[in-house]
Amino acid sequence: MGGGAHRPGLSAASKGEEASSQPYIVVAGPTASGKSRLALAIAREFGGRIVNADSMQVYRELAILTARPRADELAAAPHRLYGVLPASERCSVGRWRDLAAAAIGETPSALPIVTGGTGLYLRALEDGLSPIPPVPESVQREAKQRMGKLGAPGLHAELQAFDPAVAKRLAPNDTQRILRAWSVHRASGRSLSDWQNEARGSGAGRSLKFVLMPARTELYATVDARFRRMVDEGAIEEARAVLALGLDPALPAMKAVGLRELGRMMAGEITLEAAIAAAQQGSRRYAKRQITWLRHQIGPAEWVDAQFSERLLPDIFTKIRHFLLTVS
Repeated sequence: MGGGAHRPGLSAASKGEEASSQPYIVVAGPTASGKSRLALAIAREFGGRIVNADSMQVYRELAILTARPRADELAAAPHRLYGVLPASERCSVGRWRDLAAAAIGETPSALPIVTGGTGLYLRALEDGLSPIPPVPESVQREAKQRMGKLGAPGLHAELQAFDPAVAKRLAPNDTQRILRAWSVHRASGRSLSDWQNEARGSGAGRSLKFVLMPARTELYATVDARFRRMVDEGAIEEARAVLALGLDPALPAMKAVGLRELGRMMAGEITLEAAIAAAQQGSRRYAKRQITWLRHQIGPAEWVDAQFSERLLPDIFTKIRHFLLTVS
């Protein structure tokens, strides 16, 4: 296991030390860039523990469609927060952050490696959370009724009037986030962007971030090939099992790329080839949104302009060793 027995700067923390004080590595990048493989290589080299920061990979029933690490990969190093919640539940940013903080601090002598492409999760871990008050159920119902009357684009237009900063970041069909921003304003009298600009409280400890950023054409080709492989590995059967649960379509898990498309195929609305093409397009669009977020929001990071390859590891390992020496 490489240098796992000689990790500079990772002495055991004193009992009671907060998880937020522990240094950690972040492996970020768009979908299909090779984040999971890089995180696993780092974990094996440094005796680390991988913590999931993908909002879909937390759901138990979505192993194939979310490209969750395979059983042999999960067994090769400790993994946390993969498949830990049922699809019937919501994993909010705050809930994930609490789970991630516990996972990071679980074994102080092991190097935490946080990996995933959900930008809000990564930001919450680093910066803490804004003190947004809870939204009463009555306001949530009102927001859904308003959405039903106006549609997502109509509610987005209303959001534009009182919270242009957030509206600019959201697509007119981003139902869940539009509802959230509209509801926060309705319940508190303040825009979501105002709340987000407030002091966020304590974040996690020092981190070293790596961002995998392959060329767009290479990434999209990988995305397309991966979804076809998912179908070969049982994505249709997985989608059928999830849809058979009869869950609320508004639940986060029900928005997994490929689930709706394969559902339409099973209902006889489109062919399998059309479903694959639509899911591939959805994955490419998702990758594009991730790229935009990373370029503007990730902050200081080591950028790796390539798909993951083992040839990248010597330089990455050297940078990690130097980082660990500086936080010892």
